[in-house]
Amino acid sequence: MEEPLPPQSTGNLSDYPREYREFTWHTIEWEFDWCRGGPYNVAAEAVDRHARQRPDKVAIHSVRASGEVQSLTFADVSRSSSKFADGLSRLGVRKGDRVFVYLDRRSELFISIIGIAKMGAVACPLFSALGPEAVKDRLLDGAPSAIITSPYLYERISSVLKEASPAPLVVCVGEGCPANAVPYPQLIGSGSPDFVTVSMRPDEPYIIHYTSGSTGKPKGVMLPHRAMLQQLAGAKYVADLREDDVLWCTADPGWVTGTSMGIFGPWYLGSTIVSFEGRFDARAWYSLIDRFKVSVWFTAPTALRMLMRAGDEVAREFDLTSLRHICSAGEPLNPHVVRWGMEVLKRRIHDNWWQTETGAPCIANFPCMPIKPGSMGKALPGVVAAVVDENGLELPPGKEGFLALRPGWPSMMVGIWNNVTRYREYFYIPGWYSSGDQAYRDEDGYFWFLGRADDVIKTSGERLGPFEVESALIEHPAVAESAVVGKPDELRGEIVKAFIVLRQGIAPSDRLKEEITNFVRVRLAYYAYPREIEFVEALPKTRSGKIMRRVLKAKEGGHETGDLSMLED
Repeated sequence: MEEPLPPQSTGNLSDYPREYREFTWHTIEWEFDWCRGGPYNVAAEAVDRHARQRPDKVAIHSVRASGEVQSLTFADVSRSSSKFADGLSRLGVRKGDRVFVYLDRRSELFISIIGIAKMGAVACPLFSALGPEAVKDRLLDGAPSAIITSPYLYERISSVLKEASPAPLVVCVGEGCPANAVPYPQLIGSGSPDFVTVSMRPDEPYIIHYTSGSTGKPKGVMLPHRAMLQQLAGAKYVADLREDDVLWCTADPGWVTGTSMGIFGPWYLGSTIVSFEGRFDARAWYSLIDRFKVSVWFTAPTALRMLMRAGDEVAREFDLTSLRHICSAGEPLNPHVVRWGMEVLKRRIHDNWWQTETGAPCIANFPCMPIKPGSMGKALPGVVAAVVDENGLELPPGKEGFLALRPGWPSMMVGIWNNVTRYREYFYIPGWYSSGDQAYRDEDGYFWFLGRADDVIKTSGERLGPFEVESALIEHPAVAESAVVGKPDELRGEIVKAFIVLRQGIAPSDRLKEEITNFVRVRLAYYAYPREIEFVEALPKTRSGKIMRRVLKAKEGGHETGDLSMLED
């Protein structure tokens, strides 16, 4: 194992062992206004209190695909979201109703989500790249009373909206709205800026995030207002945010990272956020960091690998010295990417683990502790994490098993919309929430991801996680991306098969396959190298960038691929 990277600063969490030992969730409650008589509502804490205390502080720099920037203060967001909430209430939307937000990343998306929470309704943000069938699945399941969208997105889903019963109210953002829609300016104009934010119970949901499953339809994960406790802790200890920071979270608000750590977490602390509507482009991304002096960057391994692929010289064209802290989440962070961060960005990249169902970070590499490249880090103070067997017994260091959490952390989902049975399946291991991930914990308490339980390969009597092999593969100079699955084999049960995307300018060949195979063979255990390699143009990924290994595995085994609504075009 390579040498850990030493801390570059202590950060907001200066003494992890002491904080983890002494921390209780009650200690963080006093950072919220509801402890002093304010309404219990994520919108009140994220926006309204800052509108009173620091009204002229910029809340968001919203960058359109054209490059146009709209900068809004906390007072702007508070006033607009109140008018939005009141306007929607006047049109018949009530507390507890689901309201879909199907928009590109523009300021109206953020105002809508805050406004929906203010009125006690439940926001359901949908990634704007979703197609009609994907929206239809969510529409028929969530039965929204309203949908906030734009003209071109309305055209995309107009046919499926007719299948909803009752048909949702349509609010349209932008020029050229259909005749049956309420224009967004009209909605805002009809509402009062003095709308009183509704006080909610801690266990009432404020958002539903739809996440795809390996089988069946997407499931609507409900997160409660009390999630604010852990989202604040995540922003403070994992993202290491302070009030004067500028944060850019590259995740779309259609995903949990884009709301929990991209909107609510930083806004609880009064930090400024950056939003970018455009598609990935290395120069555009680096220029945003340079232009807005981004100090905390929350992104994903896929994005970082794409930046690596663009070349180190591109990064050197921009002034990135404002960057103080970098986080990565969504899938495991390869050691090679961690080393690249130190060499090119001159910063450690801090991997952290959580899921839509957990609502906020649960395991992380904190600024105050050494980073072991490839590890998820340690449990967030207040979260009890362990590696257990199928009976719920904790396993000793080095022994692989199921990554599990003790139920009761504040941001834990409160249900799956319309599906109690599916919700209960997460708690089949006695006394634990089962994440569905396989992992082990080392002697120092660091957690190491092996793969989804369904992705673990059983070859020649040994169990192997795909992440270890994929990380070894991308160390090869010809390999840009890789995905590893188990392929059925009569002799070994399964063999390791690798799907590889080559770097630009490199041609596939049998000789290169042999070279890559030998490259991995000398680095890993005797059974862990790929016995079969297939070069591909692209890997199947979700729209948030996660590799969909189950699609590759299903095709190799001749099985159904399950829900594909989150698959990239």
